[in-house]
Amino acid sequence: MTLAVETTDLKVQLQLADGWFTVCDLSLLVPGRGVAALLPDGRQVALFRDRADRLYAVDNRDPFTGAAVLSRGLTGTHQGRPFVASPLLKQRFDLVSGECLDDESVRVTAYEVRAL
Repeated sequence: MTLAVETTDLKVQLQLADGWFTVCDLSLLVPGRGVAALLPDGRQVALFRDRADRLYAVDNRDPFTGAAVLSRGLTGTHQGRPFVASPLLKQRFDLVSGECLDDESVRVTAYEVRAL
């Protein structure tokens, strides 16, 4: 079986305070894996595309360690909620709300994301 390279011109955009920001081409996001991107203000965001082609974006910084590593975490679901688990201490963050599934007092920023 031969896989064809995705030939789309769709761009991934994040909703920031001053409008939509284009981050990258949709074809750069591999389902099930994260990608880190730099925002205009110097923060990093972790982008994810799941196998159903849904897009998610959260802060890349792990609030428990301060390391910018969430884009390298493992993705999964818990009770129907998509999450990324930090590769360091394994806390899980809901990809829709940013809430930590293991400590409700902690969260990361979740961004509205679209492909156009």
